[in-house]
Amino acid sequence: MTDSSKIKLLFRHRSMEMGGVEKVMLNVLNNLDQEKFEMTVLLNLNQGELRNEFPSHVRKVYLTHGKEDFSKNIVFKKLQLFQRKSQLKKLRKNPEIIDKEYLKKEYDIEIAMTYNDFESVLNSSNKKSKKIGWFHSEINLPKLQPLVPAILEHFPQFDHIIYCSEKIQKIMHEVYPKLQYPKESVIINAIPIEEIKKKAEEKITDLPKSPVFVSVGRLHTRKGYHNLMDAHSQLLKEGFQHSIMIIGDGEELSNLLAQQKKLGVEKTFIFAGNKMNPYPYLKNADFFIMPSESEAWPLVIAEALILQKPIIATKVGDVEMMIDDRKTGYLIDYKTDEIYSAMKEFLTNQKLILQIKENIKDVEKDFDNQKIFSAIEEIIINLAKTKI
Repeated sequence: MTDSSKIKLLFRHRSMEMGGVEKVMLNVLNNLDQEKFEMTVLLNLNQGELRNEFPSHVRKVYLTHGKEDFSKNIVFKKLQLFQRKSQLKKLRKNPEIIDKEYLKKEYDIEIAMTYNDFESVLNSSNKKSKKIGWFHSEINLPKLQPLVPAILEHFPQFDHIIYCSEKIQKIMHEVYPKLQYPKESVIINAIPIEEIKKKAEEKITDLPKSPVFVSVGRLHTRKGYHNLMDAHSQLLKEGFQHSIMIIGDGEELSNLLAQQKKLGVEKTFIFAGNKMNPYPYLKNADFFIMPSESEAWPLVIAEALILQKPIIATKVGDVEMMIDDRKTGYLIDYKTDEIYSAMKEFLTNQKLILQIKENIKDVEKDFDNQKIFSAIEEIIINLAKTKI
């Protein structure tokens, strides 16, 4: 297929900090058919651990530099941040500049990877393109409410909405049944199984003392790490020795460090920061734990299953579809006492752990990646056929 006959796709996203959505986008870019699609990613900020991880056949465009490119001088850095903020504000008000001076071409399909990207895609000066919005959030989550009016305004303007979990779609329709919905699909996140297993073989030397629980996630209040630390402290007081390693970074780090100091768990509750390759930690830990208040279809649960880890996870999003309670993992509510009880069970019930490990031996067969990518391609191709 010649370049002129390929469907031109534009993915919009803020930046490339380590996260589930970013991994999903990279996976999609790596697996969509290059013979059918010409792919471009437009970042607001050329920022994040994954900013240079795009496949070679994908064009990357960015509106402003990332913090990695800023001066180490505090005064100059503040000036650069101010200039960046002003530039983004200007481009938000004048989106036609982006098409003329940055992209310099028109696209058939424009894709918003999260609700934070909805506005930029819908405000595109390319009115002929079809618009796809990816939605990953539970609309009734209390912390999301300040953003809900804008989300509700944007939803009907899309040509197609993709939910990453059935529960996310169900909640949306239950809470807002009268909203004018565009065409919709549920497409779960694909799992790069062989890549995960290969990367997991990398040698590491900084895993804490066993037994160790590992969790991977952005340091955000909804991830539940405050509750996890309280449960950890209580278990230590009762003599249940263990360690916890958190892989990730985010805005809650300072608050979590203050809590860590107050509880006196600096040596056993470890914040390891972001890791370009978290899989050796998953593979070599004893257990994986996800104490989140809210998730959709958490990619990290699938990754932990692939690496044969017994999992403790809250019953959020589609987790109950991914884990069979007490058989392939241990499901809990978002409560500190339930985190405590589940961890205690894992630390003391070897029979349960062995049974879970036995039950997840053949878990790979549950992930059909080709079906996922084929579904995405079908949505794009059908939309392109109806292009104005």
